[in-house]
Amino acid sequence: MPKRQVRDDGSLGDANGVVCGSLEHKMGIKSSATCVMHFENSEGILIGEPHQGLATMFTMMNYERLSIGIQGLGLGDVAYQSAIAFARERRQSRAPGGAAEPDQAADPILVHPDVRRMALNARAWNEGGRLFAAFVARELDRVKYHPDAEVRDVAEDLVALLTPVAKAFLTDRGFATTVETQQIYGGSGYCVEWGAEQFVRDARIAMIYEGTNGIQAMDLVGRKLVRNEGAYLRRFAEQMRADLDEDAEGDWDGEGDSKPSLTPFRQAAVDELARLERVSEALIVASKMDPAAAGAAAHDYLQLLGYTVYAWMWWKAARAARRGLAANGQSGEAFYRAKLVVGQHFLERQLPQSEALERQIAAGPAGLMALEQNAF
Repeated sequence: MPKRQVRDDGSLGDANGVVCGSLEHKMGIKSSATCVMHFENSEGILIGEPHQGLATMFTMMNYERLSIGIQGLGLGDVAYQSAIAFARERRQSRAPGGAAEPDQAADPILVHPDVRRMALNARAWNEGGRLFAAFVARELDRVKYHPDAEVRDVAEDLVALLTPVAKAFLTDRGFATTVETQQIYGGSGYCVEWGAEQFVRDARIAMIYEGTNGIQAMDLVGRKLVRNEGAYLRRFAEQMRADLDEDAEGDWDGEGDSKPSLTPFRQAAVDELARLERVSEALIVASKMDPAAAGAAAHDYLQLLGYTVYAWMWWKAARAARRGLAANGQSGEAFYRAKLVVGQHFLERQLPQSEALERQIAAGPAGLMALEQNAF
């Protein structure tokens, strides 16, 4: 829709009736102008073929949704880095077992278990998110460039299933990370000068635009699970199980510090895949019996699939880290050991949420639909 009409010879004609009505005053991303546009008797130029606009739009949508997921991830990461820089300098009280730095008036707040809980939560979400984003990006490239048609077909199914998860789960976790890292600052985090509050405000939009996260969840359950009777999910399960089975006979039990045990990582991925499959099967059945079942489960199901993917990604990361330790990899021992510690935090402190999600999905839509509309 050009600002000025374009004549047949390509020259500019009269104004086209495209008017900016007002600028929006937003919660965040204030440097990006958002405005109301009026189109008053204006003429547009058709791009592409008639009646193919929606299909054309969706050719870019997978990339756009992943990009927005990465926006959420990026805000979570900069929020973490900023909060850790603050936590290294901010001193208050002493470590639980006694002074960590007795020559100083107080210890850095990173010695305190609750501060470490928040910091590790943020780091585990960020590192798991990078693994997931890279995985989806690789599959998008395979869809577009791989010479083997069968590989392209598999990748296309994975992308179809995981794109709404990449957008919604990454932005949910990104926003949660900005909030949790703001807490590390204490009262200073609420003050503009430190920047933490801006990360929170800016991250919030990523859960809303390019299709709200609720719409992503409905797309996942309605179009990617129920409509095709779980075909995409079976393709995903095949790929995940093949990866796990590839190392099923591996020596993962550990032999001291040189070979830390990877059994918890592999078992967690196996268990979460089994949980996802039984929940999916039950949800497909329930959706045939109750039209509200899919919508009632959508948010929780997307979260459950997100946790399952992260369990798989952390298994991959832990396996790579152990191999790096065994081979004196170029990233260095400290990097590999830190990766295993952060991954263990995910298993112990974050992944158990999937148990609650399974119970929530099993509750069905009855409770959500019971209250009369006029009682809200």
